[in-house]
Amino acid sequence: MKKVLITGCRGQLGIQLAKQLTQEGSYALLLTDVDELDITNIESVTDFVRAERPDHIVNCAAFTAVDAAEEKEDLAFKINAIGPRNLAIAASGIGASLVHISTDYVFPGTEPRALTEFDAVGPVSAYGRTKLAGEEFVKQFSSRYQILRTAWLYGEGKNFVRTMLRLSETRQSITVVNDQFGSPTSTIELAKAVALLMPTDNYGLFHATCEGSTDWASFTKEIFRIKGLPTEVVPISTEEYQKNNPASAIRPHYSILDNYMLRLTTDHVFADWHEAIAEYLADE
Repeated sequence: MKKVLITGCRGQLGIQLAKQLTQEGSYALLLTDVDELDITNIESVTDFVRAERPDHIVNCAAFTAVDAAEEKEDLAFKINAIGPRNLAIAASGIGASLVHISTDYVFPGTEPRALTEFDAVGPVSAYGRTKLAGEEFVKQFSSRYQILRTAWLYGEGKNFVRTMLRLSETRQSITVVNDQFGSPTSTIELAKAVALLMPTDNYGLFHATCEGSTDWASFTKEIFRIKGLPTEVVPISTEEYQKNNPASAIRPHYSILDNYMLRLTTDHVFADWHEAIAEYLADE
């Protein structure tokens, strides 16, 4: 039975991926989070990997607090860049493959179109810079890697969807930006893609988001529509939002990802974002 090491196992994707691989029944899972394995420490990582000898490593660990990363970029860099570097070095040392999760924030967000894996990157936030550095380290230190860029992720844990639902309990209206566009993606759908690619020799960089696109305000309206909530969604511009939240990081205006490489190299198709959010909310 193949052995899979999952880092960040208590995060949204880590939780769902463990469920997905357990259901498949083909893997022995090594579930770790920061308490069990500090991926920023090269000695800890190499010692752990050499002792356990996983066949595959999936890095779901990340510093994802986008605004906080502006003030704590060194910490974000340790987790988002040094961590993947260490895992890549350790994976290469034993011949394991590495799946690394990245983000749409590696792009500047200025192009009003869906972006492929071959479009020029240019992060505009500390979070984006640290995640791009992580990608580069994985490419540098590992030859058997799959980097999956995803976006607007939601699953079991703290996320945008649950925040909107919580706010709706006490507010008659909520202001949400309507000029940032992307593809909301469920951890259920992303975990399926990871499970598909991981055991294969189909290596490289992949975009991995649900099909279709929307803006944050329209996404919120759909969440409330599905749940039958009366809370009004008041659209505002990013400029208006930042006036009231001056410490917030710059977000890409357009971060719609085209799953180009998945489409050309596999038969896998992500669910449309409408279908994915409906499935998710059925259990909320």
